Amino acid sequence: MSGLNQNKKLVMCGCHEGGALAVRALIEAGYAFDHFVCLTPEQAEKHAISGYYDYRPLAEKHNIPVYSPRAYTLDHPEDQRFFSEHRFDLLVQGGWQRLFPENVLETLSVGALGLHGSADRLPKGRGRSPMNWSLIEGKERFLMHLFMIKPGVDDGDVLGVLPFDINAHDDIRTLYYKYAISYRELLLAYLPDILAGTAQVQSQIGEPSYYPKRSPEDGRIDWETMDLTQIYNFIRAQTKPYPGAFGTIGGRDIRIWKARPFDTRLDAHTPSAPYGSVVEEFDGVLIIRCRGGLLLLDEWEEIV
Repeated sequence: MSGLNQNKKLVMCGCHEGGALAVRALIEAGYAFDHFVCLTPEQAEKHAISGYYDYRPLAEKHNIPVYSPRAYTLDHPEDQRFFSEHRFDLLVQGGWQRLFPENVLETLSVGALGLHGSADRLPKGRGRSPMNWSLIEGKERFLMHLFMIKPGVDDGDVLGVLPFDINAHDDIRTLYYKYAISYRELLLAYLPDILAGTAQVQSQIGEPSYYPKRSPEDGRIDWETMDLTQIYNFIRAQTKPYPGAFGTIGGRDIRIWKARPFDTRLDAHTPSAPYGSVVEEFDGVLIIRCRGGLLLLDEWEEIV
């Protein structure tokens, strides 16, 4: 194999929509993939992958063989045999929310490329769901890091960093759009030097911090302890493709997909209404009293 690949065999491991734009861009730019490793829809459902992307149609369009692993962790003997036999040079991650086993990484002559974002430079903000957490915490910027994957958690040497804004109108869906654009630009910028062996890397410096894993049960709104801004951030951090934030309103459990701060003064006219109660309704749009103001629910559904 020659050309842009520089006689290197590329494999893509991915199952998330965040990497699809970048992988398509590499193919369109002239990079050739020897294989795709991707989960089937059935495996994605089993592992409850939010934002699952099926790479098989893209692979079929470009005549790229597809391998569906026996285990998402790639620690099954057949999965490890697959990597040992093919001896790929470089692994490009297309959204893979599991650590790569050390014996898989050891089969790669160049290494494996990972992408991880945080509101701060790595090693701050390693771990799970960093974009969700950054929205919940009200952060206003996000840094995408292209790095060389090691067996640890997001601890590899950094090749490049691309920042983007988290603005007041963003939610987790729009952040994934920015994620996808950033990943595409980072890969197109750094892949030639990576394959040529001339890329410069920087070690992560400082004391690491880690975001914990989130589960659907973590999405419950506490109307008594959370204020208007916290609730708004909480909702936009967990909207589709995630399971969504939810709370009890008028004795009903309601899942909220889209909301926005409505007013911080008009709630003075409803001082007897408890937090988390409906104070107005307009054609199915609910106005909820919160600590510090009123929240407008644009899109919601009752949990049955």
